[in-house]
Amino acid sequence: MPLRFLGGKGAMRTIAQHDMQKDKKMTQLLRSALYIPASNTRALDKARGLACDAIVFDLEDAVGPDEKASARETLRQALAQGGYGRRLKIVRINGLDTPWGGLDVDALTGLSCDAVLLPKVNTVDDVDQLAQVVPNVPLWAMIETPLGVLNAREIARHERVAGFVMGTNDLAKDLGARFRADRLPLMTALQSCLLAARAHGVAILDGVFNAFKDEAGLRRECEQGRDLGFDGKTLIHPAQLAVANMIFAPSDQDIDLAMRQISAFEQAQVNGSAIAVVDGQIVENLHIVTAQALLDKAHAIKAME
Repeated sequence: MPLRFLGGKGAMRTIAQHDMQKDKKMTQLLRSALYIPASNTRALDKARGLACDAIVFDLEDAVGPDEKASARETLRQALAQGGYGRRLKIVRINGLDTPWGGLDVDALTGLSCDAVLLPKVNTVDDVDQLAQVVPNVPLWAMIETPLGVLNAREIARHERVAGFVMGTNDLAKDLGARFRADRLPLMTALQSCLLAARAHGVAILDGVFNAFKDEAGLRRECEQGRDLGFDGKTLIHPAQLAVANMIFAPSDQDIDLAMRQISAFEQAQVNGSAIAVVDGQIVENLHIVTAQALLDKAHAIKAME
């Protein structure tokens, strides 16, 4: 049976199935991942109604040393209450080499979270250490040091690692890099981590954009991250959500092109050819894989609405 899809302009459209049997799960959306201080009860409550695809419940940088203990209890109560819907629930703990990391791990017992995020992952040994004390939960790694970037391939290969988060602020500090709107000083690191993530099937989120009132700047950086291949953007303020969600979502034009590519390719196969032409461009099987992934993402977005 063909897959029915409601296009962005409201018209019911038909697309063909391609490799649908490989993965029947709903595509996990990661367009926007919002950091929420685990100590902030009001923010934790507000997040239940925000249009973010993922929430990073932060026990690390966003929580001062004197608030660490109370933040763990506040987070436990919030997650026990639930109400976060389809949003991916990620808990960022403190490093295991800090006075708070072990206590954070103890507090994870019984928490309803989807992943645990470890900051400043330098080597695969850091992941091994966390895996030994946090069983049965996907692990995410923050890549925010030069050593972490250099070891990204080995870190991504770890069987428990499901995602990377780029910590661009710390990375820029360690590199001594200057701020540039084009992020040229960080490009080697960003692309190295993208290569590692894609080589091993790991999700990867771009770093934060600090000037949360600069919508134009955020848009440019989201577009850059999208074009590089990131799954989405980590965010520091709810005001950034709309831009990230829009930039990392397929446009109506993207959806239309993807469906036309699939239709043309299927017709070409019927005619005994492995190549189609759409808008003057060659379309091969690799383009169909990309087109189907885009349509899967569009379906997931509609399911969130």
